[in-house]
Amino acid sequence: MAKDGMTIGALADRTGLAVSAIRYYEAQGLIAPWRNAGGQRRFERADLRRLSFVMIAQQFGFTLPQIKAELDLLPGGRTPTKADWARISSGFRASLDQRIDALTRLRDNLDGCIGCGCLSLPSCALYNAADKAGQNGAGPRYLMGDRP
Repeated sequence: MAKDGMTIGALADRTGLAVSAIRYYEAQGLIAPWRNAGGQRRFERADLRRLSFVMIAQQFGFTLPQIKAELDLLPGGRTPTKADWARISSGFRASLDQRIDALTRLRDNLDGCIGCGCLSLPSCALYNAADKAGQNGAGPRYLMGDRP
């Protein structure tokens, strides 16, 4: 890394991200490089950690707006510290627990489900209990726009 910051290529090499992805994250406000006298983007070493945070949060299934909202809570656009991560991960954990519970219910009821009242089964334990969707007509009612 040069004394005057990292180039976008160096940041791409270090993170494994494509240059276009780094530019996209910049456009989304997740990182904020500065420009040198020649107009080239330069990144701080801390941007490695910010991008790593973004990549990890995405692996957990969080959207860029959700990730940005967390990063925006940090003063001065700084990189999350250990204490920040403890706070952020607590919120992430709650969200992940909810998704795990929903996926567990889905998995446990999957053998009796073909989804959203598609065939108006009278015994769909997940989305169409008592064949409520069938009362509105034939076909995949929820996929056709009916609300569960």
